[in-house]
Amino acid sequence: MNAGEKVSGGSEAHQYMVKLAFEAMKVTAVLNQGYHEPEEIFVITKLYPNQFANAEEAIDEALDKLDIEYIDMMLLHHPGDHDVEAYQAMEQAVEEGKICSIGLSNWYVEELTEFLPQITITPALVQNEIHPYYQENDVIPFIQEKGIVVQGWYPFGGRGHTAELLGEEVISEIAEAHGVTSAQVILRWNLQKGVVVIPGSNNPEHIRENIALSDFELSAEEMKRIAALDKREKHDWY
Repeated sequence: MNAGEKVSGGSEAHQYMVKLAFEAMKVTAVLNQGYHEPEEIFVITKLYPNQFANAEEAIDEALDKLDIEYIDMMLLHHPGDHDVEAYQAMEQAVEEGKICSIGLSNWYVEELTEFLPQITITPALVQNEIHPYYQENDVIPFIQEKGIVVQGWYPFGGRGHTAELLGEEVISEIAEAHGVTSAQVILRWNLQKGVVVIPGSNNPEHIRENIALSDFELSAEEMKRIAALDKREKHDWY
């Protein structure tokens, strides 16, 4: 938190409540130590498909476990049975002031085309896997043209692929030319494509590095070189 990033994220998989409780402890610890006021922390959490059928209850449970008055943003983790009903429950929670903004994770062109006509509030954000080996060049403009923010997860390729991607010759050469790291080049590439990125790190130095992206800009030729790295190689199944 001291490094400047103020996003607190949660993900509900099989041990949803354990993770949510851990997130609550982190938020509470930060606030109790006086590092930041509550309004300075942006809390994002998700509903997992096994919660879609009881979304209203899951939303209230999240608020209770996090011990906060409202959630800044809630996403549906990925498509599943009752996803429209779950999204409608989030829409109702927005009306009630329990959630400020809502969105989707792991939704692509086909899924969005079917889903969007069934809801009232346009998602503020769609969060998908995006990195130089999986660039989503068809999906990103489709989402952005609808006025929806695109957020990329796994910007460095994800578990088991990070070293390969950071060591990619093209990216390393561009990094050397600008006097920055390969990680900074990848993050800057995302930003120049209009993609918000969420790199994860517990290392304060890496966090500072991840947000120090305003001192350089990639040229059109450099963007083209990175574009040529696309393998349409997805590293997770969502």
